[in-house]
Amino acid sequence: MSFPLSPRARSGPRRRSLLAVAPAALLVAGCSAGSEDPGASGGSRPSAADRARARAARDSRELAERYDAVVAAHPKLAERLRPLRAEVVRHAEAFGETAEPSPSSSGSGSPSASASAAVPAVPAKEKDALAGLAAAERELADRRAKALLEAPGELARLLASVAAAGAAHVYLLTKA
Repeated sequence: MSFPLSPRARSGPRRRSLLAVAPAALLVAGCSAGSEDPGASGGSRPSAADRARARAARDSRELAERYDAVVAAHPKLAERLRPLRAEVVRHAEAFGETAEPSPSSSGSGSPSASASAAVPAVPAKEKDALAGLAAAERELADRRAKALLEAPGELARLLASVAAAGAAHVYLLTKA
C-alpha cells in the first residue's frame, strides 16, 4: 500500500538532501583547512615552518663552512672529513639551500665573507680541530632535536633524520 502524497507542494530541498550536502559544504567552506597540510593555508604556521627550514639550511651551510676551515687548516684531515662535509651539504639542500659554497673557492663576494666571519678559528692541533667540529655537530643536532617538537609533520621528520645524522657525525669525529 502506498501513501498518498502530501497535499501541500514541496518547494526547496528535502531534509535528506540537506544532510547529504552539509559535510561537503563544510569542507568547501574551509572548516577542515590547516589540520593536515600546513602549506594549504596562508596562516602563520607555514611562515614559521619556512623560517625553521631556512634556519636549518643556514645552520647546515655554516657547518659546511666550518668543515672547509678545518680542511684548509689541516689538509691531512681532508680525506676523513670529505664524506661528512658532503652529508652536511646534502642536509642544507634538503632544507632548501640552493647554492653550495665551493670548498676550493675563497669567496670574493660579500655573502661568503660575512658567513666565514662567523666560523671560529681552527685550533692548531688536529685532535682539537676534530673536537671542535664534533662539538658543533652535537650542538646543532641538539638544537634540531628540540626544534622538531614544534615543526609540522614532514619538516619534523627531516629535522629528526638530520639530527640523527649529526649524532652519527659526532661519533665518527670522536672515535680514534
